[in-house]
Amino acid sequence: MIFNELTKIIQLALTKKGFSVPTAIQKKAIPIILQRKDLIGIAQTGTGKTASFVLPILHLLSTDAKVIEPNSPLVLVLSPTRELAMQIDDTFESFGKLLKIKHKAIYGGVSQEPQLKALSEGIHIITATPGRLLDLISQDKVNLSNVEYLVIDEAHMMLDLGFLPSVEEIYQKLPIKKQSLFFSATMNPEILNFANGLLDNPCTIEVKVKNESNMIYQKVCFLYVNNKNALLLELIKNATKTIVFLRTKYKTDVIEKLLIKNKISARSIHSDKTQIERIKAIEDFKSGKVKVLVATDIVARGIHIDNVFQVINYDIPNSPDVYVHRIGRTARAGKSGEVYSFCSLEEREFLRKIEEYTGQKMEVIKHTYYAKKVEDATLENMVALPKKKKSCHKAVPKKSRKNSDVYVPPINKKKGKKARGLNFSKGKRRSKKH
Repeated sequence: MIFNELTKIIQLALTKKGFSVPTAIQKKAIPIILQRKDLIGIAQTGTGKTASFVLPILHLLSTDAKVIEPNSPLVLVLSPTRELAMQIDDTFESFGKLLKIKHKAIYGGVSQEPQLKALSEGIHIITATPGRLLDLISQDKVNLSNVEYLVIDEAHMMLDLGFLPSVEEIYQKLPIKKQSLFFSATMNPEILNFANGLLDNPCTIEVKVKNESNMIYQKVCFLYVNNKNALLLELIKNATKTIVFLRTKYKTDVIEKLLIKNKISARSIHSDKTQIERIKAIEDFKSGKVKVLVATDIVARGIHIDNVFQVINYDIPNSPDVYVHRIGRTARAGKSGEVYSFCSLEEREFLRKIEEYTGQKMEVIKHTYYAKKVEDATLENMVALPKKKKSCHKAVPKKSRKNSDVYVPPINKKKGKKARGLNFSKGKRRSKKH
């Protein structure tokens, strides 16, 4: 048993958390990390990847106690997003609470004072986003010369978000002798070159998740785009924890207002929200205070939330890789989940590419707003489509919009003001009598 190789205190924490059998990635990664070898681990989110490096690092720190110096961590974990940094730090807390190992999440968007205080008191582990870490390094508030363990988590996302120059800059400030662990959900030549440039003769492990993906029931709803709001309300009405994914920040706010108007508790989250708003939204969703989290793809990667009943792709992503990350928010820890993808005529090609990428046909749902013409559409039909003006407000006829349950007025749409003292009715300009 892999967990038996860890200290008794960590085993006790695992038992309290209900972890008795290691996942596939944990079985392969933990022994390699305990041997202090560099590692490239490839596994989708939701497979226990975070614990696969947190547990052995805690074990190594607890069995090789060293005096920590102010502002000089022994472990550096790099994360692409603030939410993931907080989640990783929470995992260190969960399994290392009784070990007296100090740790802190370092990220932007909030005051740096609590972070500086934790660093100045001496700290074993920091989980940081590249931007805030470089900012503190420039202020001489962080010294990386004592780092013994480096973890780069969700490396594929690091590249997507353009963090490569920042990671390379941070790497130059690390000691040559260290153990480096590199985790990614996907592997391509770019990521492989990135990893080989940073790691020393690494072991490579890859975990396929075909069996786990079978626990996700993937369904497609063919419909016209103006019926998406109505179908969303119908699906969410009797559901529990649900994440709704959209492409744009603006539409995310619109859908949040739509749900609240229909007495469905919801919070939206996207990159324009403040860090406090983003933390509050996720905490409220995790605790069950709100039923629906409306999000852009900022939540699609790395974030673990228990018991998500369903995922709804209000907009189908144009990248199959993004789709795989989205659906990974449900059916976690061996549980099943449902995914509904709303497919309009304009999104048929996106759907085809996703099904080709996953090798799995989605179940077609014959719902209230089912459109056979959309399901039967060919590529020629889609190419011939006339361009339409962008609009988020086509759910009902114009006359009944104000009283509709599926219409939400545009955000920050200001009415034009008439010039004072003038009357412009019927196109005439005449002085207004006083």
